[in-house]
Amino acid sequence: MAQPGPADATEPDLTAAPAEAAVVDVPPELVAQSLRDYTRGWLLRVRAGESGVLPVVVALVIIAVVFQTRSKGLYLTPGNVVNLFQQSAVFMVLAMAEGFALILGEIDLSIGYVGAVGAAITVQLIQPGGAFKWPWWLAIVAGLAFCTAFGAVQGILITRLRLPSFIVTLAGFLIANGLMLIVLLLAFSGFPSLSGTDPDRSTVYNLMWGSIDPTVSAVAAAVIVVLVGAWMWWGDHRRRRSGLVAPPLSLTFIKIGMIAVAAFVVVAICNQNRAVFGVNDGVPWVIPIVLGVFAAWTVLLTRTRYGRYVYAIGGNPEAARRAGINLAFIRTAAFALCAFTAGIGMLLFASYLGGMSNNVNGGSQVLYAVAAAVIGGTSLFGGRGKPLHGLLGGLVIGAIYNGMYLESLDVKYQFIVTGLVLLAAVTIDSLSRRGAASGSVVRV
Repeated sequence: MAQPGPADATEPDLTAAPAEAAVVDVPPELVAQSLRDYTRGWLLRVRAGESGVLPVVVALVIIAVVFQTRSKGLYLTPGNVVNLFQQSAVFMVLAMAEGFALILGEIDLSIGYVGAVGAAITVQLIQPGGAFKWPWWLAIVAGLAFCTAFGAVQGILITRLRLPSFIVTLAGFLIANGLMLIVLLLAFSGFPSLSGTDPDRSTVYNLMWGSIDPTVSAVAAAVIVVLVGAWMWWGDHRRRRSGLVAPPLSLTFIKIGMIAVAAFVVVAICNQNRAVFGVNDGVPWVIPIVLGVFAAWTVLLTRTRYGRYVYAIGGNPEAARRAGINLAFIRTAAFALCAFTAGIGMLLFASYLGGMSNNVNGGSQVLYAVAAAVIGGTSLFGGRGKPLHGLLGGLVIGAIYNGMYLESLDVKYQFIVTGLVLLAAVTIDSLSRRGAASGSVVRV
């Protein structure tokens, strides 16, 4: 019998006892048969640098503690927490938009102004004194359709002509900036506003400032938790029944419980009266809107063939091409989805401002979007990222912004702190990838 060579000695023996198992780089849920096994695998991955969203969750806790202490208890009051959610909503949606490009290993610098053009179109079309007077829903469709078409054109230029996404979207940034100025003065002199009692403008204005009745908020949250919980349980049950890998049942119930607790806390905070005079309670409409975007893109990227192709291309484009994936179509669709989502984010921003004007700084918005996505855990190198990362990263940016506003600190300090947090996030991402490339993996 031939003696094993040096190469044989280094190959993993997957039949070894658990305590002496070879090194394999797999998620814990793929090998865990119990909650204990899952927890052990997860802890080992954290020690190896694969910490997931843990750093951003810890950062949120630290931010809350620091600003709660410095503001003498004002930071975590119901009124300010709801205000924080509203301020973070735009960052969250734009970060989820940028995630489509970043997962592919690309970047889209145009989303701030492309989304702003879409929002300006919507606001202009619903002006009662303008030349159009469209219903609010049709105006929103028109604005989002423009964003989608603009993103698709950029995707075609990048994929078909093989132009760098940095250059194409930088050109798109400038073009969209000019288009926004044209649209703002298209129908009449002056900038369009959302103030007024007519139903179309009021509906768009209430995307950010309107609230759901407290009773309806509580009932809707309970129904959503039950539906999401049933969907999660049924999905895992089907996988187990089919003999496929599924996480431990106890872990599924823990996730459902955490979702229920989070929903209860959010509804309880929002249902408190936040007004100094009068009554202002209920869950703001912006929260279900953001969660709807998050749910839709999570399902798209994690539960569909298209999502699998996006990650495959981001991880290794050449391997994806050899596997028969249509790289041009997937990339073009990703840039279209990126711009479409940016249109939603900037429409919320228009609602937050109460209208549109040339003071909208799309450059800052796109920088915050990239920062939020990377801070949340999306990789700048492609192949890794989730809508959850954009959601949490946007919340970090909003939490910093809100806390510094309460401290009456100048905006320059906000830029400095956000830049330092972004630098730390990119450093962690780079080091973790360097460790993976050198063979730093976990034992399970």
